[in-house]
Amino acid sequence: MASHYQHLSFEERRKIAKWREGKMPVPEIADRLSRPPSTIYRELKRNTYLDAELPQYSGYYAVTAQDKYERRRAVHRKLVAHPALKAAVEDALKAGWSPEQIAGRMRLEEHRVRVSHETIYRFAYSKLGLEEAFYRHLPEHRRRRRPRTHRRYQRSSIQDSQSLCHRSAVVAERQEFGHWECDLMMFR
Repeated sequence: MASHYQHLSFEERRKIAKWREGKMPVPEIADRLSRPPSTIYRELKRNTYLDAELPQYSGYYAVTAQDKYERRRAVHRKLVAHPALKAAVEDALKAGWSPEQIAGRMRLEEHRVRVSHETIYRFAYSKLGLEEAFYRHLPEHRRRRRPRTHRRYQRSSIQDSQSLCHRSAVVAERQEFGHWECDLMMFR
């Protein structure tokens, strides 16, 4: 299975900008960042600032590149791109609906723009959602999301169970049927 792709961080973008200003070749930048050269070429192509009126200001700047990256990522986030949808989801959460119920209702009503429950959870725990305290409207009001692999401790299925060391003396003598642990297997 392929490894997960890691996006460039702001610190890496600062290093790229500094090294590009120093006329360092892209393969060497890629080697220093331990990234494939195609990642650096793609970064330069996507996030280079171009000014037609003042071409002397065109170039790769870390802050501009980070801003372009964040705007491009926000386009794909429905609750950021559609404020009316976000308001509707927030109202439903305040009314006590769970994200699963909201997504299911939108699917039943065939809304033009709808979201899945996972989109609602991701937004609530994203940087913007945490700034707005969106998580407070969720049923469990958690500030941080519980990992998917985490499971709650399951109580035993026998509620009033007692340990064998607490059995009465009559049972400890094992003189009657039922006082042995394997009685049912022996007398079938």
